[in-house]
Amino acid sequence: MGKSQRRKAGGDQFDSSDADSVSSISTGLLELANDTECLNSQEFELEKYIDDLYEKRGSTREKALSRLVDAFEGHVLLKFVENKFITLLNQYINSIKRGSTKEACLASRAIGLLAITVGAENNAHEIMEESVSHLSQALISGSDAQKKSSVLDCLAVVTFIGAIDLAETEISLKAMWQVIYPKSGPNVGLVKKLPSTVLAVAISAWSFLLTTISGWRINPDNWKESVAFLSTLLEDNDRSVRVAAGEAIALFFELGILDLHRSDHIDIDSLNHEVLKHGMLTYMQSMKAKILAKANDLSVEAGGKGTDKKNLNDQRDLFQKILDYVQTGECPEISLKISSKHGLLRASTWTQTIRLNFLKRFLGRGFLKHAQDNELLHDLFNFEQDKTVSLSSIEKKISRSEGDKGRTQKMKKDRKLAQERKRGHLITQEE
Repeated sequence: MGKSQRRKAGGDQFDSSDADSVSSISTGLLELANDTECLNSQEFELEKYIDDLYEKRGSTREKALSRLVDAFEGHVLLKFVENKFITLLNQYINSIKRGSTKEACLASRAIGLLAITVGAENNAHEIMEESVSHLSQALISGSDAQKKSSVLDCLAVVTFIGAIDLAETEISLKAMWQVIYPKSGPNVGLVKKLPSTVLAVAISAWSFLLTTISGWRINPDNWKESVAFLSTLLEDNDRSVRVAAGEAIALFFELGILDLHRSDHIDIDSLNHEVLKHGMLTYMQSMKAKILAKANDLSVEAGGKGTDKKNLNDQRDLFQKILDYVQTGECPEISLKISSKHGLLRASTWTQTIRLNFLKRFLGRGFLKHAQDNELLHDLFNFEQDKTVSLSSIEKKISRSEGDKGRTQKMKKDRKLAQERKRGHLITQEE
């Protein structure tokens, strides 16, 4: 029956508004049916991939893991995993223990994505309890760089989300630190030097997990080794390692580990003798001066022929921000627009900046979706609506003008600080 015939046949019973109402309801029901069908189709596919994880053929398991990783990157599948996370976790752990390097890497990533999806709930703690020992063993037994990097990231994520106290966090921090600094572990003579790519990932993951200790009282004596070793990495040949070490050191400044008398988190009274207290203060002050001198050099490093300009600019920017923070106490701020609908994520401390950088790297192309829909990320950062969305074109122009003015003032301030650093004023103040 044609459209005109339907209208004529119903003309005695409905007016035009009734027809519009019926049309609207029909459209809504159709959209709901399509959404339901799409959801059911996705769940059917995911169930199939879970079944494939039990297959003996490694290539089949790898393909299933790859598809599951894609799904968990592209969607926040909280409802789907409510009754399946233990099944998924057990199969992921089996893949780490018995699978190829590729399979173990995919499984490690899948566990991390599972923890991020579950969020800070009881299930997250169970994921951590079940996986930490297997991940730590994989770090010790394996020598493959790619696998080690994936396991390090996974260990950082599951502990960050699932740990409930400092003791649980310290277990993972220690396991990761033994990878970063092999001399701190039991098998010193058997461990080879890490490739620079793995070392940078390891420091980044360790720093990410270290951001969780800010709420606990810190014994400064426990951090002497970390401060000393990371300071030597500022002279590493690889720029990515220098940047990763710089972020960790920035966190040390924020936590007060390099400014013992300024922090509420440092338990200086745990040192049971005045001589020890004085020695610790003196040591950290000398390390602070050494680090700032090197940071000053890295913030103005010249680029030679063939230099990777982006990495060089990242390095300069980071160490300038560290110097500015030490001098002014002002943390760098990051404002990340998620979308016009979902608003902004803001990072206003070194802790938040390190968390943001790590999660952007770990989630990759899935970061935007999780930033929009995952409550865990909203809790970690200052999440707010973009106030310019509802403004008129004139109001938006005024807002941009005010923003440009603020950025101009900040640039002038940054240039002034940079000039002072070049003249050595900052280093003189710290000595």
